[in-house]
Amino acid sequence: MNLLVPPRARLQIEVVFDLVCPWCYLGTRRLRRALRARPDVLADILWRPFLLNPDIPAAGLPRQEFLTRKFGGEERARRLHATIAELGAAEGVAFRFDRIRRMPSSLDAHRLVRFAAREGLAEAMVDALFHAHFADGADLGHADTLVRLATRVGLDGDAVRRFLESGAEVDAVHAENLRAHRLGINGVPCFVIGGRHAIAGAQEPEVLERLIDVALVEA
Repeated sequence: MNLLVPPRARLQIEVVFDLVCPWCYLGTRRLRRALRARPDVLADILWRPFLLNPDIPAAGLPRQEFLTRKFGGEERARRLHATIAELGAAEGVAFRFDRIRRMPSSLDAHRLVRFAAREGLAEAMVDALFHAHFADGADLGHADTLVRLATRVGLDGDAVRRFLESGAEVDAVHAENLRAHRLGINGVPCFVIGGRHAIAGAQEPEVLERLIDVALVEA
């Protein structure tokens, strides 16, 4: 007897994020958990860049200087990071903020994600970049770091270096960042499901599942 398996519903999910945002790392992990609970859904994930710190120099900033500018000092940041680390542990994310010595510009890292998308490796590249920054303290603004991480996910290192040196996709990343602001997205992560339903923040998987259901019904 042949068992008919119902077709999986295809759904586009746009993830507006920044690679130096710990809430984005947490939020993408929760999105994955929501999707694992929904094997009936085939998600097409589009990674949309957002620049939380658009004015940060290409070489980045010493972490202490950045924390002073952003939070007024390290103590407030330490309390916030302790909360994030506790939430991350529940998702299997090991945040090690103490290993981060420089706050990098995320522009080139976002460009690299777009390059990886051409090879179908965007998701793996995003994971590798998040882990490198938040678990290992890697400087995502450094070309050598980006090339090393790219080769780990299966990209050609020489091609990646040429791409980064070319300046390709710089304008595209800035355009995506501007588009997000024009859509009213001022904080990340933000998930846009089915092109219509947006929700911001590192939402619990159950919340994302409910929004997926709404989008599927309307589709």
